[in-house]
Amino acid sequence: MTDVAAPAELSGQPEALPRGRIRLIFAALMLVLLLASLDQTIVSTALPTIVGDLGGIEHLSWVVTAYLLASTVTAPVYGKLATCTGARWCSRRRSWSSSSARRSAARARI
Repeated sequence: MTDVAAPAELSGQPEALPRGRIRLIFAALMLVLLLASLDQTIVSTALPTIVGDLGGIEHLSWVVTAYLLASTVTAPVYGKLATCTGARWCSRRRSWSSSSARRSAARARI
């Protein structure tokens, strides 16, 4: 019997990501942080105007609560959309890689 290294999926070791994929992930994370900070900047700048239009500082808590509630509700929605679109891409990738792993394992047994 020959010593052939098992594929990462069969050995239980996580598969290493390519360098380009890691850069894409970090770029996406930096973009999310930038958009979140811009969102906070815009809201904090517009807050006095919004409260003034509603009739005074006593409505500040309602404005802040509405903003926090809206942002809290959208986070899981975006997560579910990302899971759905990512799962479709990953399922295609997984089926390709698992069939490739099966072929490699079959070759290793020969």
